Amino acid sequence: MNIRELLKNIDYQSLHGAVEREVSNLTYDSRQVTAGSCFFAIEGVAADGHNYINSAVEKGATVVICKRLVEGADTERATHIVVEDTDKAMALVASNFYGNPSRKITVVGVTGTNGKTTIATLLYDLVRAMGHKAGLISTVVYKVDDEQIESTHTTPDTIRLNAMLAAMVERGCEYCFMECSSHAIVQRRIYGIHFAGALFTNLTHDHLDYHKTFAEYIRAKKIFFDELPKGSFAIVNCDDRNGEVMLQNTAAKPLTLSIRRHADYTCKIMETTAEGMMLRIDNTDLWVGFLGRFNAYNLLTVYAAAVELGLDKDEVMRCLTLLHPVDGRFDIVHAGDGTTAIIDYAHTPDALENILKTVGEIRTKNQSVTLICGCGGERDKTKRPEMAQIAVKYSDRAIFTSDNPRSEDPEQILRDMEAGVAVTDNYMKIVDRDDAIKTAVMLSSAGDIIVVAGKGHECYQIIGNQKFDFNDKERVIYWFSTFNR
Repeated sequence: MNIRELLKNIDYQSLHGAVEREVSNLTYDSRQVTAGSCFFAIEGVAADGHNYINSAVEKGATVVICKRLVEGADTERATHIVVEDTDKAMALVASNFYGNPSRKITVVGVTGTNGKTTIATLLYDLVRAMGHKAGLISTVVYKVDDEQIESTHTTPDTIRLNAMLAAMVERGCEYCFMECSSHAIVQRRIYGIHFAGALFTNLTHDHLDYHKTFAEYIRAKKIFFDELPKGSFAIVNCDDRNGEVMLQNTAAKPLTLSIRRHADYTCKIMETTAEGMMLRIDNTDLWVGFLGRFNAYNLLTVYAAAVELGLDKDEVMRCLTLLHPVDGRFDIVHAGDGTTAIIDYAHTPDALENILKTVGEIRTKNQSVTLICGCGGERDKTKRPEMAQIAVKYSDRAIFTSDNPRSEDPEQILRDMEAGVAVTDNYMKIVDRDDAIKTAVMLSSAGDIIVVAGKGHECYQIIGNQKFDFNDKERVIYWFSTFNR
């Protein structure tokens, strides 16, 4: 692709060098530059791409997009294009480079603190059950039709995102359902993507290590809705006080959902058992294999989005009854003696409380609940004591352990959690996560419930700068087997 095509509909401040050069690939990492690259000089938190421009040109970059010309800029070998915002420019250039794929497929974005992965995945499963090809971009996995690709970020960088959307178009996908994290929104990773619809789940305590204040966290989410195009739809959970905030100033069709009050889409939980729930959605009763009020919200959101996409209501209802929980989300393992383990990704105070309240609704008076939870290192420290408070409030026994400590001292993370509880509370600290799971199994009696929270689908643990193989579900199954449970 030549520079003229690359810059179509993109405003730039100045251009230095030839305009007829060809571009073979895009990158913002100077280490990945090859002959014909377009290199984006991004001002990141850890490094400034402008410091690597000359190196990129030496490696063969034919185009450099930057915020300023650097000293000694070689405009003979590479065309230098100066823009006001390199993040936005990269997003638009990537879209052009890959043929504006988001305009050739129906893209629906899901944002909020909790529920994003479940909703995006269930929408993917739903439309495929109805005979449509689809793509998925989520925390757990990326999918191009039925091809699975390892997920590196909840929302990938804009170059990889457009490349995957283009692959979906090539494979004949009609839909793409994607999680839109607050980081991705602020960093403009989804800028320039044409969304047919946006879904808002809820907003609770999370990511304040990055956004600093809750107001900034709200603002990050709202950017997504503020930039939606006319003709799209915006569905928000109006039981969350920030739901209708998202609809202010949006050009999209505003829609609400609720399980508490009047809204465009409503749901009522009619019955709950250990196997699932009877829901009333749109005056129709249906049985689903999910538990918890939070999942009632998730399924209602899936239904509302499907209807707004023009899918047949009756067929949507039928397929909802066939769906299964997402890997690592209220994932249940039964032992032979009746002991139950529930593995869940819950790593925020609200998510943890939702899971434990759901367990409280289905437990019998004779069942004891043991909770294993921790908090990630190098992440929002303010939620640690709050997580611990919820842990001891809703379980009979809490075990505080390591999540992904990263470079933080895991003992200190547990001390931060311990600051939120009283000495009389029934809890213990076990730094090693596998020992914590082993202890929970040993201390539980036949028929009890063990909740392992925080990592869900993750198959690794980050300690220091290394990733070690670790999977909560596998370790639970191992210890059940070891103790003949």
